[in-house]
Amino acid sequence: MEGLGQQTMNATGAGYPLASLYVGDLHVDVTEAMLYEKFSPAGPIMSIRVCRDISTRRSLGYAYINFQQPADAERALDTMNFEVIKGRPIRIMWSQRDPGLRKSGVGNVFIKNLDESIDNKALYDTFSAFGNILSCKVVCDENGSRGYGFVHFETQEAANRAIQTMNGMLLNDRKVFVGHFKSRREREMEYGAKVMEFTNVYIKNFGEDMDDVRLKEIFSAFGNTLSVKVMMDNGGRSRGFGFVNFGNHEEAQKAVAEMNGKEINGRMVYVGRAQKRIERQSELKRRFEQIKQERISRYQGVNLYVKNLDDGIDDERLRKEFSPYGTITSAKVMTDGGHSKGFGFVCFSSPEEATKAVTEMNGRIVSTKPLYVALAQRKEERKAILTNQYMQRLATMRTLPAHMLGGFQQQSYFLPAVPQPPNRAYYNPSPVAPVRPTPHWTTQQARPPPNIGTQTAGARAQLNPSAMRPVTQYKYSNSVRNVQQVVNNVHLQQVVMEPAVLMQGQEPLTASMLAAAPPQEQKQMLGERIYPLIHSMHAALAGKITGMLLEIDNSELLHMLESPESLHSKVEEAVAVLQAHHAKDTTHKNN
Repeated sequence: MEGLGQQTMNATGAGYPLASLYVGDLHVDVTEAMLYEKFSPAGPIMSIRVCRDISTRRSLGYAYINFQQPADAERALDTMNFEVIKGRPIRIMWSQRDPGLRKSGVGNVFIKNLDESIDNKALYDTFSAFGNILSCKVVCDENGSRGYGFVHFETQEAANRAIQTMNGMLLNDRKVFVGHFKSRREREMEYGAKVMEFTNVYIKNFGEDMDDVRLKEIFSAFGNTLSVKVMMDNGGRSRGFGFVNFGNHEEAQKAVAEMNGKEINGRMVYVGRAQKRIERQSELKRRFEQIKQERISRYQGVNLYVKNLDDGIDDERLRKEFSPYGTITSAKVMTDGGHSKGFGFVCFSSPEEATKAVTEMNGRIVSTKPLYVALAQRKEERKAILTNQYMQRLATMRTLPAHMLGGFQQQSYFLPAVPQPPNRAYYNPSPVAPVRPTPHWTTQQARPPPNIGTQTAGARAQLNPSAMRPVTQYKYSNSVRNVQQVVNNVHLQQVVMEPAVLMQGQEPLTASMLAAAPPQEQKQMLGERIYPLIHSMHAALAGKITGMLLEIDNSELLHMLESPESLHSKVEEAVAVLQAHHAKDTTHKNN
């Protein structure tokens, strides 16, 4: 390693901090404290940061250490590189914050055909003789070395010396290739040029009655065949495909042009340029994405999602119900084992027809159930909409003045109501659920909580309009609890209202019951039924999830009450949104 003066000049020219080191190949359990303990003997440290995944907070396996003095950083680089922490040798290099330097390829060398015993340290020791190394890495997977690596020299001259000396040399009895690093784009361009000059031909679908000799006889008519191979199974029978390698590109191209689509053994064969597996996979992936995008574009705005279907509705009945609104290209009720799953799809020939059908059919009762009709959405779109609704609600909550919260810390967005007088609304459209009035259930006198103390009259008034009266304790059904939070002697700290579940004897909600209720009560009626179901799946998040789902159309909520499968799907989408938001908030706070 060169002296400090030279190193300082190099660091300045490279555009990265003089005293900042990159530490890679870390075990996922390595923390900032462990790194501080390891590196602090080299000199005073300004900061250490282990880089982590923004969602899971799991270590990404590398960190940055900033020393106060460049000399201390250089000492750590010289003396601690490849030392072992938690069973893994660490890899240290100067921190390069300029992506242009890393991506330019200047001074970067590619080495392949490495023996599996050669690790980062061995590669570093081998190539350090040619100049100052900025970074050095053997590429590995879960099984160990993949047989190639990279060495990034400080100068192009050092890289040239390494290539001239090491290319074709033996390392641990293996002849290695050492050459200039090439970007993916450069490699693809070179590969594309080679593809145009192919000599290897792939033939398939000629059946079991074929061997090397016969295949060579057929394709020798087009030129000199260097090798011919029919692929065989374990029993020695043809697997129906093989390869022919010609002496030059013109002969191979002629064979493809003449033989592709011709019959051999009574079968139409395919003859084309032989491709590597990764090339075939990339092409198949590209075709799949293209077909997927074409399908999305074709059905955009014309495909309708219809659910809450009666069990007796089949494809023909579904088509008949929607046919008055335009030309239907397809109508399908989804089934499982011959039984309707309660939803389906109707595709029209134009967006105008589909829009008209949504307007007219959404909420209409067909057989015995009100339909839910909307434009069909992909799962990613539904999740994005749910996320947006949740974020808007959260933003509204955060911007509300403190006095509107009535001194309460809301534990959820939905607090199911207890029974109300006939003319009182069950549901408040405000995003903040208010504290409910005193329920008209049988009550009994009870002593005040022991620590009520000297709380102010104003706080008591916020807690309950009848707070000045003796405190009462309600008799709920066995499945309902009344939780009272103890407050201190000066301030009201927190009141947790335990959401009520359905009262005993409460009948299931039907479409007719919902339609008979005033619009402002319908959401609350749905919420009171849907909350216990969500609570059984995700008790801690039940209130928030219920509030999110109440944004959905009433007919779809009714369907969820009847279809556990549909409810479970929506709940899991909501949970994913909440978890993503929680991870984002945690990251924001940590930063």
